[in-house]
Amino acid sequence: MKKRAIGVFDSGLGGLTILDALHRTLPHEDLIYFGDSANVPYGSKSKQTVTRFSLDIARFLENEGVKMIVVACNTASALALSELRKQCHVPVLGVIEPGAKKAVESTRNGRIAILGTEATIRSKAYVKAIFKKCPQAHVIQQACPLFVPLVEENWAKKPATRLIASSYLAPVLRYNADTVILGCTHYPVLKPVLASLLGSQVKLVDSAQTLSQAAMLFLHNRQEQETTGRGKLTIYASDDPARFKRLAGYLLKEKIGTVRLKKLNA
Repeated sequence: MKKRAIGVFDSGLGGLTILDALHRTLPHEDLIYFGDSANVPYGSKSKQTVTRFSLDIARFLENEGVKMIVVACNTASALALSELRKQCHVPVLGVIEPGAKKAVESTRNGRIAILGTEATIRSKAYVKAIFKKCPQAHVIQQACPLFVPLVEENWAKKPATRLIASSYLAPVLRYNADTVILGCTHYPVLKPVLASLLGSQVKLVDSAQTLSQAAMLFLHNRQEQETTGRGKLTIYASDDPARFKRLAGYLLKEKIGTVRLKKLNA
């Protein structure tokens, strides 16, 4: 089991931030990543649709022989995690719990804001996870539906993105939140813009590091952590792998080699 890869999936490019953190935290592990670029974004889709996509991807990863699956997508974690855990034959880790835990540990005034896709916000998954750990917390949610397409189109540094972000963040600033959860794996790409608008007094919680630490602890406790050799990255996209590879170069420092095309249900 030690020698098997870890499977990671996201609706598109954003999960590469998780992949990068996993690769740095678990450098000896082989990692298989699936970016569902044919169906991005997940955030505007129904629970039934997101669950169907997630199960299709999980079955593919299981067929690849992975020893665990990391759901790098916040929307899929919010809407499909319970069903994935029911139907998968390997352990499944989601991104919500580590992010909520880190936010509760980070806040000083008890005011936490969540930025996420429309589906993640509707699910209230982060709110429930935060209140479970800190019932007295004050939480505000803000859907940011344009952030994912802006990142996918490599518009992170465009003036239009700053203008849109300013509009989304206005309620957060009025709320005086001192901790903001980046509740989508695409959002860390926008960190420079978000940090400049929110100010240095606001802590941005990116769950990539906390999730990778949780994965390491999980494997260590099961005595399934690979500790020798150099792990390799294998990346699949469900549409236009050439474009996926080009845009992935903006998110990953390490060269990823060939991006393989794998259509769902094909």
